[in-house]
Amino acid sequence: MRREDGRPGPGDDVEAVLDELYALPPSEFVARREERAARARTRRRAQDARRIHAARRPTLAGWAANLLRRSRPDEAQRFLELGRALREAYTTLDPSGLKELSEQRRRIVSEMSRQAAALAREAGRPLSDAVQRDVETTLRAVLADPEAAAVWEAGRVEGVLTPPSEFGADPFAAVPPRREATPARTSRKDTTTPRGKKDEEAGRRAEREERAARAREEARAAEERLRERRTAREEAAAALERADEREREAGERVAALEEQLARARTERERTHAELGEARERDRAAAVELAGAEREAAAAVRRAGRAERDGT
Repeated sequence: MRREDGRPGPGDDVEAVLDELYALPPSEFVARREERAARARTRRRAQDARRIHAARRPTLAGWAANLLRRSRPDEAQRFLELGRALREAYTTLDPSGLKELSEQRRRIVSEMSRQAAALAREAGRPLSDAVQRDVETTLRAVLADPEAAAVWEAGRVEGVLTPPSEFGADPFAAVPPRREATPARTSRKDTTTPRGKKDEEAGRRAEREERAARAREEARAAEERLRERRTAREEAAAALERADEREREAGERVAALEEQLARARTERERTHAELGEARERDRAAAVELAGAEREAAAAVRRAGRAERDGT
């Protein structure tokens, strides 16, 4: 309903409209966008109309990534938190630690992309191998790039998000430069003496190791959650298959019973017709019997009179 002050009414908030648009399949996006933009213009909200009209239709891969974000909010939040931990770990871990995180990251991205493909398939829009690879690229970008993570967190991915160029295809495959802080030039004795510098270095190293350990633990926990989700999905698929089989068997039983019912109805109609005919014959026989009884009684009366007259 239009408000007298021209402000958005229920369902007209531009952010809510954009959320609605990016939740739609790409084939429905443009028509709904134009509808919402026209609605904003008729309600004298030109700036909102421009923002809505500027929204770009997502590719199938972008839609699938948004679908994953909206359909799996808890897992998506953990994935975003893992990305923050991995980006921090990238600046502090040694090569062996990075290799371990890289392997965990690949497994998690692969599992998340499979979930996106399953959701798209359930929505009636299966992904090709190329599109699923685009989804994986987008998820790698979410882990490596805070800007990509923000776009995905908002659920408004338009196309393929790519990791920053300095990360390449695998943000954790190469050994990053170790970022050792330059000791501050102060007059304090503990940072100007060799012993003080060693202590400071040891403190930084312990802090890096602690952050790295947290990142590894978060990655392991994420893997465990994904395994649990995979197991739950497999169990649900098995239950669905069993239910489908039971439904098929029940359908066969229903069909057999319906066939029996049809035969029984035909038989009932036939016996009903025969019953009508038998009743009609019974009525006719009863009429004939009554007539014969009357005739017999009259004959008996006549015979009696004849005997009396003869005597």
